[in-house]
Amino acid sequence: MFGLSLRLGLRSKLLLLASILLTIPWLGYQYVWEMEKYLRFGQEQTLVGTARALATALHERDNLFNNQASFLPSVKKGRDLYGFQINNAIQLDGLHQDWPDFKNKAHFYGVEHQLIAQPLSLDSLSLHFTAGVAKYDKYLYLQINTVDDHLIYRGANTLSIYRNDHLELALVDNDGNFNRYIISNKADGWLDAYQITNTPDNKPSPAPLIQGQWLETEQGYNIELRLPLSLVGDKIAFALHDVDQELGDVVTSLGSADPSSAETLGTILVPSPEIERIVLGMSYTNSAIWVVDQHHRVLAKAGDIKSASGVWRNGQRRVGSSWLSDVFGENIGGIWLSFYQDYLQPLYYKVLTKPPSDFIDTLYDNSNLTGEHITSALLGNAQSQWRLTQDQQAVILSAAYPIYIDKQVYGAVVVEETTNGIRTLRNLALEKLFTALLAILLIGSSAFVLFASRISGRIVHLRNQADSAIDEQGRITGSIKASRVNDEIGDLSRSFESAINKLSQYNHYLENMSSRLSHELRTPIAVVKTSLENLQFLTMPDNASPYIERAQAGITRLSHMISQMSEATRVEQMLQNTEKQRFSLTKVVSSCSQGYQQIYPEFSFSFNRPDDDFDINGSPEHIAQLFDKIINNAVDFSVDKKINIELKQQKDSVCLTISNNGQLLPQDMQGQVFDSMISLRPKHDTDITANIEQAPHLGLGLYIAKLICQFHLGKITASNHQNPNGVSISVKIPLAS
Repeated sequence: MFGLSLRLGLRSKLLLLASILLTIPWLGYQYVWEMEKYLRFGQEQTLVGTARALATALHERDNLFNNQASFLPSVKKGRDLYGFQINNAIQLDGLHQDWPDFKNKAHFYGVEHQLIAQPLSLDSLSLHFTAGVAKYDKYLYLQINTVDDHLIYRGANTLSIYRNDHLELALVDNDGNFNRYIISNKADGWLDAYQITNTPDNKPSPAPLIQGQWLETEQGYNIELRLPLSLVGDKIAFALHDVDQELGDVVTSLGSADPSSAETLGTILVPSPEIERIVLGMSYTNSAIWVVDQHHRVLAKAGDIKSASGVWRNGQRRVGSSWLSDVFGENIGGIWLSFYQDYLQPLYYKVLTKPPSDFIDTLYDNSNLTGEHITSALLGNAQSQWRLTQDQQAVILSAAYPIYIDKQVYGAVVVEETTNGIRTLRNLALEKLFTALLAILLIGSSAFVLFASRISGRIVHLRNQADSAIDEQGRITGSIKASRVNDEIGDLSRSFESAINKLSQYNHYLENMSSRLSHELRTPIAVVKTSLENLQFLTMPDNASPYIERAQAGITRLSHMISQMSEATRVEQMLQNTEKQRFSLTKVVSSCSQGYQQIYPEFSFSFNRPDDDFDINGSPEHIAQLFDKIINNAVDFSVDKKINIELKQQKDSVCLTISNNGQLLPQDMQGQVFDSMISLRPKHDTDITANIEQAPHLGLGLYIAKLICQFHLGKITASNHQNPNGVSISVKIPLAS
């Protein structure tokens, strides 16, 4: 066998069945995930619609775009400039600390930006610098940080503005006019700006609209300036000219482009205020919006990707509290909210993930947007895509839609949102689902346990009644009280009551049948016996004598069987009326053993009397009768005529063991040999004239021994032993305290 089988009670089975309810949270979880997919699809369609609406507002409005720069074959960094949009005015102090992210947005100008023939090594250059361009309000700002080994200012009385270190700035304004400006300072401080006029003498004139600061540094100098956007059109170039000695010639010229003519200038892209106003109006859709040109340069932007969740707006949701109060009321909802936040939410978020309140995404802050969807939109095909942020903490949905002017794509609208709003909505739905299911599972499980306990208790009570109604011998000793509950268990208890009552009547009939039968048979047997005895005194034919002997033998056997049947009943009745007394079992066994040696002289009885007297409570006469029945059984089955008797103490009991060598008990009969009417003796000759001792046994001897043993609160068992083979019968009786 594989060991004990697992036993499951009704409570366990019902709880096991109740575990099927655990599939409900899984199904709800899957349903919410499917809903999230549909919400994402809806968000994608909404985002594409927002991009389409904004692009529609920008269609056929060529005045909003840089016409000269839009269709350049390529845009070269350093030559073609981009004015970053900044949110605060810059203090003109020559420092770049108030420029947002200046290091990443500025461009380095070195060997490849020389305007005159110079050595090709950076170390051999006398000048290099970093420059950045920004836009705020109606001004364009320029910051130049220069490294110069010799800083030469313009002399105090020098009329020339070219024989010293100076900045040259060239612009084409919105009217197409080409203008050149020179910043040539006599000392550290406010800028001295001049405009180069188109007069024959090319005499410079002051340019008060250009304002800024010249700041001398340890490495060289910084120039920070601003000029009105009204002076700036589509083209620009600036260059620094380095002079290494007073009134010397220019030795190095570095710049974004050659500022000498309008044809050599680079382009500049400054976000259009008109586009910004249009985009700002669309920013209330709670999305991050960009407008880019053909070269992926940002013309305008609005919104912040970190707050563009797509669903929830700031202050729109009270986390967890509103729906709890709606379900449980304000008072209970407050108590439940504390429990919910302290215990349930941490448990839920072992499975769920909270949308990140902060994540890293540098794309929204760049001047140049890239992406397959943007490239596709600039080719005329609207497209959307999903992407992860750089730190892989958030998922961003992007949609790009082309902007058409004269059937040509001039740019694209890019709209982005995170899925944080949908994830928050999903988490809220799952929190509600889990909380409701948790309550349902707790209530349902409790109801199942109570129901199972009720059913199990009633079944256990019925089982206990049935056990107490029938003793180990199968006799009906009690009754079952029927249940009044009108259900299956009630019907079962009523059926048990009816069955027990019928069995009790039948057992009572069987118990009294032997005594009635023996009583009724004794009279006719006595008549037959007397008649046979009287026949012996009459003269009978010789051939009638055997028949009379057989009749007398049959009557004798019938009398013996009736005596055996009556003995068990008499012993049981006597035991009911016998009072227990304390006596020495050792003396009783010793005395009986000596008597058996005289009764069965051909047998050898081995008994080593123990030194201790084992006292028990009971009847010594009945113990002797028990001993007689076991010895009689051992003598009948012994093959070597040796009987071993052992008496020893086992904890709080004394054990009497009688062993004989002979026929073994069948394995399935070792527990039934003490039942009534069970006999393993071989069949005798059917000749009724045989010896009376060969009369059939009714199997009541060991049954009587069992009745006596139970009266003494003991236990009798039979077992086989080997080498030599035989049977041992043990009687275990508690010692008198």
